[in-house]
Amino acid sequence: MYANHLKRLYLNMKIALVHDYLTQRGGAERVFELLCQYFPEADVFTSLYDPEETIDLGDRQVNTTRLQNIPGATKNFRLLAPFYYPAFRALDLQAYDLIISSTSSFAKGVRKRSDAIHICFCHNVTRFLWDTKTYLRQYKDFRLYSSVIERIFNRLRKFDIIYAKEPDFYIANSTTVAERIQAIYGKPAQVIHYPINTNKFIFEDHKEDYFYVSSRMISYKRIDIIVEAFNWLGWTLLIAGDGPERERLEAKALGNIKFLGYVSDKERKQYLSKAQGVIIAALEDYGLVPIEANASGTPVIAYGAGGVLDTQIPGKTGVFFKKQTPESIHEALIEFSQHSWDYAQIRNHALSNFSEAAFFGKVSKLMEQVWGFKPNPAQTLFLSNSVEK
Repeated sequence: MYANHLKRLYLNMKIALVHDYLTQRGGAERVFELLCQYFPEADVFTSLYDPEETIDLGDRQVNTTRLQNIPGATKNFRLLAPFYYPAFRALDLQAYDLIISSTSSFAKGVRKRSDAIHICFCHNVTRFLWDTKTYLRQYKDFRLYSSVIERIFNRLRKFDIIYAKEPDFYIANSTTVAERIQAIYGKPAQVIHYPINTNKFIFEDHKEDYFYVSSRMISYKRIDIIVEAFNWLGWTLLIAGDGPERERLEAKALGNIKFLGYVSDKERKQYLSKAQGVIIAALEDYGLVPIEANASGTPVIAYGAGGVLDTQIPGKTGVFFKKQTPESIHEALIEFSQHSWDYAQIRNHALSNFSEAAFFGKVSKLMEQVWGFKPNPAQTLFLSNSVEK
C-alpha cells in the first residue's frame, strides 16, 4: 500500500480522522479509506465499526463511540439517528491539532480545541433530514410513522445546523454539494472532486453487446425507469447490486435484463470495461460510478443533473438525458448508439482529472493555505510519482 511509503505530512501535528460510521462500503467510505492511507499515523474515530462490512483498515486501531456497545447497532445503524450527535460530541479530541472529518451527516459535530483546525470533507448535507421523502420512500413503514419521524427530524435539523458551524473549512465533492452547504449551513465550501483508485480499473476498447448498471437498489437510484426503457428496446442490460427494490424490479423486467446481485471487485471491473455504456439515472450529489466507467474507457448515459455536470463532457465521455423518465432514457440511448466513441480519450479524461494524485495535490494546496506549511519531501515524491500511466 502506497501509504506505507509515506512519512507524516506534517511532522509536528497530531491528526484525527473522523467518519460517520464504518458499517458499509460506499463512495464516502472509499474516500475515507484514501484519507486513512494518506495519513498513516493519524488516529481513526467513528461512531460504529464493523470490519467485515466496510473498508479494509488492516490492523489500524479504530476508536468508536459508546453506540458500539449497543447490541445489533452496526446492522441497524440507521435507526440510531437521534443518538449520533451526542455520541460524537462526547468524543475527546482535545489533543489533536488537525481534525479531518468525512461526513454525510454527523461526524462534522465533533468538538475541537480552540486553536485546532477542523477540515470537513462533506459528501452532502444530512440527506435524510433535508430530503426526507426521497431518502426514506423505499422503506415501507415510512408512511405509517411519518408524523412521528417528522417531529424527531425537526429537532435533529436544528442540531444539524448548529453543529455544522463546527468545521473551519468545508470541502465539497461537487458544485451541487457546495451549493447545498452554503444554502442550508451558511458555510462556503471549496470544491475538490473526489478521486478513484484508477489502478483498480482496466481499459478495454473492444466492447461487448450489453449495457451495465452498478448501484444499490433503493428508490432514489431510479433503476425502475432504466428497466422500463430496456423493456421497450429489448437490448441486453446487466444490473449489479442489491437492496430493498430488487424484488420489485425483477418482477417488472423482461428477459433481456439480468440481475447479477453482488459482484466482486474483480468481476465489476470486467463488466465496467466491456460494457457499451454505463447508465446512471439518479440525481447524484457527486457519483463515483461514472468516473469509474470512464477510467475503464467506457462512456456513460446519465441523468444530466448534480455531480455528473462536474465530471462528464457530453459527446466526449457520455450523453445526458433531461428527465428521469423511461422516454428520456430511450432517447438518450438512441443518441448514444449513433455516436462514435473514443475509448482511449474517455480513459485519459478520468486519469487526468480524477486520480488520487490530482485529488491529494489539491488537498495539499489547501493544507498549505491553512497551515502555511509545505509537504515534506516524501509527500512531494508520492504526488509526482502517482500519476497512473
